[in-house]
Amino acid sequence: MPAPAPAARALRFDTFELDLRAGELHKRGVKLRLQGQPLQVLTILLQSAGNLVTREELSSQLWPADTFVDFDHSLHNAIGRIREVLGDSAETPRYIETLPRRGYRFIAPVEEVQAPRISEANGNKTPEGVAVAPPTARRVALAITLSFCAAIGLTVWAAWRHFYVKSPVPSIRSLAVLPMQNLSGDAAQEYFADGMTEELITDLAKVSALRVISRTSVMRYKGTKKGLPEIAKELNVDGIVEGSVMRSGNRVRITAQLLHAPTDKHLWAEAYERDLGDVLRLQNEVAQAIAQQVQAQLTPQQQARFRSAGSVNPDAYEAYLRGRYYLSNQFTMGQPLNTAKSYFEESIRKDPDFALAYSGLADSYVYLAFFRQLSPEAAYKPAKEALRKALELDDSIGEAHDTLGQLSWRFEWNWNAAEPEFNHAIALAPSYSCAHEDRAVYLSFIGRRAEALAEITRSRELDPGPSSGMAESAAYYQLRDYQSLVEASRRGVVSSPNEWTQHYNLAIGYEGTGKLLEAISEYQKAIEVSNGDHDATASLAHAFAAIGRRAEAKKILHDLEKKPKSAYVSPYMIATIYAGLGDKDKAFEFLERAYQERSLDISWHIKADLRIDNLRSDPRFQELVRRVGYPQGLYSQE
Repeated sequence: MPAPAPAARALRFDTFELDLRAGELHKRGVKLRLQGQPLQVLTILLQSAGNLVTREELSSQLWPADTFVDFDHSLHNAIGRIREVLGDSAETPRYIETLPRRGYRFIAPVEEVQAPRISEANGNKTPEGVAVAPPTARRVALAITLSFCAAIGLTVWAAWRHFYVKSPVPSIRSLAVLPMQNLSGDAAQEYFADGMTEELITDLAKVSALRVISRTSVMRYKGTKKGLPEIAKELNVDGIVEGSVMRSGNRVRITAQLLHAPTDKHLWAEAYERDLGDVLRLQNEVAQAIAQQVQAQLTPQQQARFRSAGSVNPDAYEAYLRGRYYLSNQFTMGQPLNTAKSYFEESIRKDPDFALAYSGLADSYVYLAFFRQLSPEAAYKPAKEALRKALELDDSIGEAHDTLGQLSWRFEWNWNAAEPEFNHAIALAPSYSCAHEDRAVYLSFIGRRAEALAEITRSRELDPGPSSGMAESAAYYQLRDYQSLVEASRRGVVSSPNEWTQHYNLAIGYEGTGKLLEAISEYQKAIEVSNGDHDATASLAHAFAAIGRRAEAKKILHDLEKKPKSAYVSPYMIATIYAGLGDKDKAFEFLERAYQERSLDISWHIKADLRIDNLRSDPRFQELVRRVGYPQGLYSQE
């Protein structure tokens, strides 16, 4: 008689048993339908029970290195299938715990047992080859009856549990969308993943029931090793959205998951795939799904905006994302701004009905003028036309209304028209941090201090990063609160040492509090970091004149006046240096030139600029203010 074959090894947990030899999962002896990758994933997790199995380990064991696969999507589906079969849940796991951004862990006790050997006896499979007599007809009928009743009872219990004993969903009223991973296998596609992250943030910012953290604050977590609870604490949010983007030709797939950040609980995950031409609908679908998962109430207008997304030419959309990439990452530098403008123009050529491209083009022109890469005359008309076209195609773009507010204030000197546009931008996108920042600075400009500082607080909630810090400094500048300006700008310099505007604002604060030597040092740093910004340069000349270093001030003046015509120099900057040197006639000559070309520096500086304080009591200054159209009492005469 041959020796019996050795028993196969099995892994048992709770009422389940995985037969490793047969590749079968049983529950109380009943074979369950689990096979393929889900079964492989479960096997790996059981063999490492109690320990973290990283996503990288799962990938290396399941797919060869040269296999092209959407790993995130496949693994998400496999885990979902396992949980479905085991009756497990991501919210309250009994078996499989998700460790966000890291991997999974099997948390139930697992023991290794000897799997029963199956033999045939009178047509019945029995353990260890023991034969049993065929059941009688009565026993069969009884077994069928009991099974039927048990099935009905289980169904009723499951339905009752589903409808009446749902696990409580953690309350989520604030979200951060972390930078999406680029799974395209091509580092050159990083702009695409970053762009999709920004667009998802923009869509979620429209949901009034949510506080959504800005792009500038979340992008610093790209590639971070920090855990979600730590990130959530730093950003002060309840929920985290993370995911991946994979683009192949004209197909794009987004995998997104929602987690309750303080507890690391996985709440929801889904994958979406579309042609690139339908990417606007895809983004709206993802944003709407997330809003539904956190039970955020959407207004009828918000629901309509989510449904209204149209198609876009794929090449136009790609050019648009490239433009946004350059506009968002280095917007204070001339060349990236020109590159962004070129991409938006390309996007419009390829799809003349793409509203977002016109909005981006308007932003490019406005920033080129703000940082004196273009004259106001060269920037205003194309910016105004691009905004007109954008809002003609889609009046619900909050970013476009915010830019229109800037155009009304800074270019047109239409003080009454600016605030309604900022307000409208915020109504359309309540979490759009730029609109809150712009409104805060505008309110400080017109002297409404309490409202301005309240808006700064709101903008900081949406954007805890450098951008809100710059807005805070700008607000204190407009309010001529130099001590607060020093304090805010010091914080900005610490957090963003390579942001020249914070060095510049700190210098103004020092000069305003009488610390001229410290001011000169910071002006010089601002000039170095900005590669020669004219505003910082003129301020340095003014400070030199104030401490008696007139020769150095005159040299800076001479250099600015001799700049080639191809390099725009605002007449206002020349005027401030002459004011510092005590030559009031020359100062007013250049102020008049600035007025004639509608210099943006008049709308930004003339109310608060300490460099021209010695001109304020002159009747010529009063006449200039009257012609500019400032409301009575708007500017300071201190």
